[in-house]
Amino acid sequence: MIVSLLLLIALAASGASLTYLVARDKPLMWRLAAGNIISSAVFGLVSFVVACLAGFSAVTVGISLVITALPLVLMRSVDLRGRAIQDWERAKGKMQGFTPAKFLRLLYYAFFFVVFWYFFDRTIYELKDGLYTGGSNNYGDLPFHLGAIFSFTEINNFPPVNPSWAGAKFSYPFIADLLTACYMKVGGELKAAMFVQNISWAFSLLVLFEHFVASVTGSKLAGRIAPALLFFSGGLGFAWAFKDMSEHAKGISDFIANLPRDYTISDKFRWGNTMVVLFMTQRSLLLGMPLVVLVLGGLCQIFNGQTDLEIAEKVEKKGGLPIPDLIRDNSVAIAVGLLAGMLPLIHLHSLAALFIVTAFLFAFRIDKWKSWLIFGIATAVVAVPFLAWAMAGSASETSKFFEFFFGWDKKPDESFVWFWIKNTGILFPMIALGLWLFYKDKTATAEVKEGEEKPKAAFPRLVLFYIPFVALFVISNIAKLAPWQWDNIKVLVYWFLLSIPFVAYGLAWLWEKGQALKVVSIACLVALTLAGGLDVFRTMAGVTKFRVFDADAMKMAEQVKAKTAPNALFLNAPTFNTATVLTGRQSLMRFTAHLTSHGIDPGTREQDVKQIYQGGAAADALLKKHNIDYVLVSPEERNTLKANEEFFKKFPLAVEVGEYRVYKVK
Repeated sequence: MIVSLLLLIALAASGASLTYLVARDKPLMWRLAAGNIISSAVFGLVSFVVACLAGFSAVTVGISLVITALPLVLMRSVDLRGRAIQDWERAKGKMQGFTPAKFLRLLYYAFFFVVFWYFFDRTIYELKDGLYTGGSNNYGDLPFHLGAIFSFTEINNFPPVNPSWAGAKFSYPFIADLLTACYMKVGGELKAAMFVQNISWAFSLLVLFEHFVASVTGSKLAGRIAPALLFFSGGLGFAWAFKDMSEHAKGISDFIANLPRDYTISDKFRWGNTMVVLFMTQRSLLLGMPLVVLVLGGLCQIFNGQTDLEIAEKVEKKGGLPIPDLIRDNSVAIAVGLLAGMLPLIHLHSLAALFIVTAFLFAFRIDKWKSWLIFGIATAVVAVPFLAWAMAGSASETSKFFEFFFGWDKKPDESFVWFWIKNTGILFPMIALGLWLFYKDKTATAEVKEGEEKPKAAFPRLVLFYIPFVALFVISNIAKLAPWQWDNIKVLVYWFLLSIPFVAYGLAWLWEKGQALKVVSIACLVALTLAGGLDVFRTMAGVTKFRVFDADAMKMAEQVKAKTAPNALFLNAPTFNTATVLTGRQSLMRFTAHLTSHGIDPGTREQDVKQIYQGGAAADALLKKHNIDYVLVSPEERNTLKANEEFFKKFPLAVEVGEYRVYKVK
């Protein structure tokens, strides 16, 4: 873990240095959080480019790290170094001397850190009998990410080809997994690398989102409340939990210690808790969302006609070339555009959501057309090359990523209104309350020049800024934005993200209006987070436990890595946890559901796999057709495909461990 921590510190310091060029008056914690996310994204993309050019090794990872760390030279500037020292002193000052407020602030961050620690510790762990995950929704996703990571570390998979579908480019946003591989390449251990990254990205999201909400609402209390709503999201599942608890024979404490099921994701609920169904399972979003929060902060500044950047001023003060007014006036757009441009290989749905949002913002503030245009150009400069690379040679069919489909993931006979009430509880009434209070409070305090009317000019721009995110909700409920409709949650989560400021504002308003309303505020917060909190606790407490790979599969993988060529092509059953994942070798095909959810049509290949395992002359022909090097025969192939092992015994046995056998067929 030491190697992973050192890399994390280096990246956070480098990125924090960069923030001194572009942001005024930000606390040190915000700079470190922003720096961690920006540098992680840059490090991943630079590593991808360098590895494609020179291969993937400890040396090329080191070169990529040096390039990413170049912003540290900015600290040679007396001015920037002085500001960094001031931030450090302010941060120390906040920790010195006991006050109830300081204690509560420390307790607040300590609480979330402990939650993240125990939660992400369950992402992956090893016991004597195999490799496990404690995430109830991570059983299928973990092997996919491991397959990507090991393809980088074991076979130098650059330029990346799809480890799950031979012959195609790896167009899935893989930077989060590549970053784990980078940590491992310079001495980090798999679990430690994933653990450190997950915690640091989650904590960065906490800090950045808290700051964002406090900034846009003008309420520090709303900022404090917002992360709880994000990380413990849930609906009415707590009502089912109370019912289960009443039927539990061993008492409340035993029930809580052994929660029987999830209460935000099941056959009854589809709006799963963000931690359980997104941040653990879809690591790309855990890196992509805080990046989007930074971009949204900049877009909000443009929308409100504000600026917080000073890069042009610094260049000119140091005797550099004069900065054109167009660039100086749109430095915010340039900066956040470059950040948004990194999203194609980090989290593509986040970029799609930003595209829709920006289109609406352009229409609402057409007077800012230059800023929107420059934002688009800055985004395109970075994004287009990566998008062009990913799309050329990809097996994903873009036509499968849009189709009209009403109701997102509700059952055909289920009421649309009840579906959303059941899944989100009192979220919609709280959004409405927050919008009304925010509108009322902001219009009441808005400045109006003498002789002018108060109305539209005083209309709070945050309310208008929210409309594009309502559009995301509407679009996600009338169309599929991915081959599997549930994946619309990757866009819906951004509607939820921008709904939270209003919900938090409403809760903060209730808290500040007297003792009686404090009780109402607490009750509403509990109702919004209890179901999600139960699911998060269920994971943290180790109630859920799934063996993904048994011990023999792990031993077999080690032998395969030692005895087979890195570029060998394997045949295995099309299942999510084939042992081939652990070898890093490429498969002819893996889990059908993963492939179709990425827009890949299995076509006849799946039938060919089944035919090969049946044996016979047709199998020999298909082995040659697909240029297979090795065939795996394990309990999975025997149980699901009825593998004809007598047929494969004519080939040399390359590896044998327990019930796992690998035959060399070429």
